[in-house]
Order: sequence, then C-alpha cells, then structure tokens
Amino acid sequence: MRLLFLTGSLAHGGAEHHAIVLANRLTERGHECHVGYLKPECEQLARLRLPDRGTAFCLGATRYLDLRALSRLASRVARIRPAAVVAANPYALMYASLARALSGARAPLLIIYHSTRWPGLKQQAQLLAYRPCMWAADCTVFVCEYQRRYCMRRGLRSRRNTVIHNGVDTQRFQDHTSAAERQALRAALGYANTDYVIGIAAALRPEKNHIQLVEATARLRHAGFAAKALLIGDGPTRGAVESRARDLGIEREVLITGFREDVRPYLSACNVVCLCSLTEALSLAAIEAMAMARPLVHSQVGGATELIEPGRNGLLFPAGDTAALVDCLQRLADRSTQLMMGRGARVKAEITFSEKVMVDSYEQLLLEVCGCTDHATARA
Repeated sequence: MRLLFLTGSLAHGGAEHHAIVLANRLTERGHECHVGYLKPECEQLARLRLPDRGTAFCLGATRYLDLRALSRLASRVARIRPAAVVAANPYALMYASLARALSGARAPLLIIYHSTRWPGLKQQAQLLAYRPCMWAADCTVFVCEYQRRYCMRRGLRSRRNTVIHNGVDTQRFQDHTSAAERQALRAALGYANTDYVIGIAAALRPEKNHIQLVEATARLRHAGFAAKALLIGDGPTRGAVESRARDLGIEREVLITGFREDVRPYLSACNVVCLCSLTEALSLAAIEAMAMARPLVHSQVGGATELIEPGRNGLLFPAGDTAALVDCLQRLADRSTQLMMGRGARVKAEITFSEKVMVDSYEQLLLEVCGCTDHATARA
C-alpha cells in the first residue's frame, strides 16, 4: 500500500509519536509511507525512518485554516496518489478532507482519534466544524472503548468505527537493570534505597495535573512516608508546580527532570508511576510504565479501566480526589506489593498493549479499507 499520514505537527506529543511509529513499522513491512505535518514544529522529525520512496514534508500552516497550506497538501495528494490517507486527530482530518476534494483523489480517508474531552467554547465550536469531516471519513479509529462510546454519543463517528488500543515496543520498554544498577540510578538522582519514589512521565500541562501529585507527596511525607516525586518532562506549568512545592515545604522532594528523549532510566528509578490527568484517552506513558513493570496509579479517566485491573497491576482513583490518590499510594508503599503489581503490569502490556499487536491491527484495517482483501487474508 501507498499511505499518506497527516498530523498537526511533529512536536513532542502522543498523537505525533503514534503516527511516526505506524509509518516506520508499516514501511518496514514493505508499504510505501509518506508523512505530512501542517505546522513547522518538528522535534520528532528525526525519528522517522522512511527509506526509498517515502517522504516527509511540512505544509507550513501559519493559521488555523491556511489556504496556502491546504493547496500544498492537495498538490501532494495528487502527486502521491495514496491508497489511503490517515489523519491524526480532527484538525489534520479537516485539512485531509478538503485536500482530497480539491485534488479529486478517491483514496479512503481514516482518522485516528486521540482525544476525549473538549472543554471551553472554542473547542466546542471547532467540533461543529470537525463533525461533518468525520461523517465523510471512511473510518474512525478510537484508541479505547471508553473514547468510542463517548464520541459516538456526541455524533463523532464515521461510516466505520473501530477500536485499536495504543501499543508500545515491549522489547525496548523492559527493565533489565540489576539491583546494583538500579541503586546507582537512584543515587545519581539523589535517592536513597529507602525513599519511596513516585514518578510521572508527562508534559507539564494543566490537564496532566502534576500539582496533585505534589500535594499527595506532601501528605504522604506528613504521614511518615519517605515519599519523593519524580516529574519526568517539562512544560508551561513547571513554574506553578515548583511554586506549589515551595509553598508545601517539599521543594527538595520534588525533582523535575526537564524533557528527556529516553524516559526508561527514570522509570527504572521509580517505585510506582502515577498519572493524575484530568482528561486522557489511552496514555502511551502509562503503557510504557506498565511495560517497565511499574505498578500504575491512574485517575479514572478515558481508557484507564482498560489498562488497569485494580489490585493486580495498579490502582484507580477518582480524578481530582487527592485523598483517594494518597490512599492508593499508601497501599503501594509496600515493596512486595509493588513487585507483585509490577509483574501484573508487565504481563498486561505484553498481551494487550504491545506495539506489534497495534501495528498488526492497523495493517489489517488499512488493507481492508483499501480493498486488498486477498492480501489482508494472507497476512491474517
């Protein structure tokens, strides 16, 4: 198949990472993949591996609906003549829908939807524009069942609607560190063996709600636990998070690493990984932590219940409920409980959320949508 993937940008983000993984892996399987991105942010561009005929191109959009960028995309679609166009999220879908019409192409159009909540009047207004594009698309792929149900009730659907869970490379995300190596990793970050290190790997943005983990850490320390918070990432709320840690007198117990390309060493240093998100679809960071055999404490949003079997591989708490979060973290302070749930997390990641399972599912779907039924049957 010749495929065109379109994203809003190639900045650091889950949807962008997901598109890159699909393009790379499908290229490895012999398909010809092209990747276009609307805005010039391109921090992840170097991760693309598109040898031979594959291309990556920026459309240089400078406003929400940039007619010049749209014209460039229509020209690319006409030149590439893809068997299918795959848009990451509704913004890219809007451009893909219009460009397909302008180019006269008949390629099936798919959208991979990574969002669940749209707070604010601006976002709600955008949905009104996106909904007809989704109705015209040949297929919508949701990343979890919760999201599919949520969107279908709101009229965000296509002719065909399916769920393909996000997946990670479970060979790459695997903790091979020895006890001595882990001790050295923790020491390099300033942690003692007795410290209870609670990690969170996410961009510091309001919806990720890092401040709640800071407040939970303060409560745990007040209750006598040697709790430390390890915030893996960076972003616009960093100042607010640091300020809150100072207010609570635990600035020395809260470490913000800044952006890290490879989060695995930091996950290895953690006892537990926590996501306090106020909104989420199906977090790649959560699956990475599970693959690294770390028990996961996750706010009950999005597809969290599809990730976590409480008591077996992690725990859930109501979003925004700090007392419930503290209770979960107290339950996981026991080392034997951490190890038991960590093993359960690893097994769940391998069986249900591996990158190979995800790519197999997308390849099968694309072959079907493109009408390559004989090939699809052979690959199955």
